[in-house]
Amino acid sequence: MRRALAFLTFAGGPAAPTPGAVVGALVGGAVGCVWWGADHLWAPALAAALTVVADLVLTGGLHADGVADSADGLLAPMERQRRLEVMADPRTGAFGALALAATLLVRWAAFASIEPSVWLVAGLWCLSRTVMAVALRALPYARAGGLAEPFRAQGRGPVVVGATGAVLTAVLLAAAGPALGAAALAAALVALAAGTAVLWLAHRRLGGYTGDVLGAAGVMAETAGLVAAAARW
Repeated sequence: MRRALAFLTFAGGPAAPTPGAVVGALVGGAVGCVWWGADHLWAPALAAALTVVADLVLTGGLHADGVADSADGLLAPMERQRRLEVMADPRTGAFGALALAATLLVRWAAFASIEPSVWLVAGLWCLSRTVMAVALRALPYARAGGLAEPFRAQGRGPVVVGATGAVLTAVLLAAAGPALGAAALAAALVALAAGTAVLWLAHRRLGGYTGDVLGAAGVMAETAGLVAAAARW
């Protein structure tokens, strides 16, 4: 657990990454608590902004960086090898800047439009990490020696990981169900579809995934889930 926290958040101290624990529910729960607490002190817009910032801080900006790098590499027209080179470049291009700005704006607006629910955020964040964990075990890796490579040779298979994550997600969203109703189920389905769509695009254009793609898939799953939960059902 300490190694997983060290890799996926700013906590835990330096350690080699390991897939031995899913920290999505913990990170989501912490973000949800910030959302709930901030909503009791400030207007929804400011509470939503603080929630988005809290998520960026807790994840060390790792997945947000994945959104920017993936957008630069996957959306612009270029050859496969050039895409990988662009994604490895620490500089952010126009596609990446626009994608990241739009994503953060949508996340802020979604948080500002929903009654705070710690369980909803914990469930969606757990689902997003499950999508990432299943992808790194089930899909080919597009870049040898990358940040996500240490995860590939460790842990259980994609079916076990997916089933475990699905059960935990279902439990968390069920806890949010009385307040959200059908919105919780819709949020989970939409989140799963969004994360899968990012992975499909990466597989089509890169032949597999990279660490940036995993981060982007997770963030897109969370964002789409929040948008679905905020809909007027």
